Amino acid sequence: MNVEDLQSVDSKKMYQVYDSWPQISKESFDNNFKEFDVKNIDHIVFVGMGSSGSIGDVISSILSKEDIHVSNVKGYHLPKTVDSNSLIVTVSASGNTQETLTVL
Repeated sequence: MNVEDLQSVDSKKMYQVYDSWPQISKESFDNNFKEFDVKNIDHIVFVGMGSSGSIGDVISSILSKEDIHVSNVKGYHLPKTVDSNSLIVTVSASGNTQETLTVL
């Protein structure tokens, strides 16, 4: 399958979204975000729908053999296991995904 074939069956334009991830990542890393202490974090929760939720799947797989719990939320509610030692990461390519904003 070539790019043209993929684009012809990709009605949701997911190819374009995934193709833009390197640029989105670069822009994110170039921002000057405030640092915070993560030494007590024992649970990471990724919140995102569609392709925005995929990063949680990737990180969960990477950390699967580590001593940290990773949850992926692709809906409206955080897990009951969320506490003060949880890091919640929300991801929305559009910036206005209803489910992601509701969790905030």
